[in-house]
Amino acid sequence: MRVFVVYCHPSDESFTHDAKESFLKGLSDAGHSVEVSDLYKMDFCGDFDRSQYDRDAYYRSDLPISQDIISEQKKINAADAIVFIYPVFWTEAPAKLVGWFQRVWTFGFAYGEDRTMKQLEKALFIATMGGSLKEDIRQRQVEAMKTVMLGDRISDRAKTAEMIVFDEMSRECRTEETMAHFLETAYNAGKNF
Repeated sequence: MRVFVVYCHPSDESFTHDAKESFLKGLSDAGHSVEVSDLYKMDFCGDFDRSQYDRDAYYRSDLPISQDIISEQKKINAADAIVFIYPVFWTEAPAKLVGWFQRVWTFGFAYGEDRTMKQLEKALFIATMGGSLKEDIRQRQVEAMKTVMLGDRISDRAKTAEMIVFDEMSRECRTEETMAHFLETAYNAGKNF
């Protein structure tokens, strides 16, 4: 399977980075081909400019799409599946990833009557968070994130979609045992993809 991974974290010294590496190792060991967009290393711009806003707000497919967006859209259409790996910041993905959706999910590509984005086989979200899923508020936050990511941003753009959340990953509460367990889970998610 051809898997497109969109990774968004500002630090290579994070648990999220380690989870990404474990997941990629699992994909590789299973024989999948992988392409990664590391949004921070790419210095991906997540801000709309006026032309992009006008294109999407007024359904203007005659307005141009910038080359960085065309490149991401080509990666999607060349893939069978898409995976997003990121930390949770204030019950949301990092701004760069939110901006990635806002810019890449253009009118005519991700939505509209004649959209050109293919329907992917799978979409997977792997998110790391500092809070504990033992807390009711954190469970509700994850349900809200699923509504946004799986329900709105993926919707029918993939045949199946799921979210894996690794909780208690703040430096104050994580343990070596928990990290090892989650890294194994990430590896297995790639191996069994």
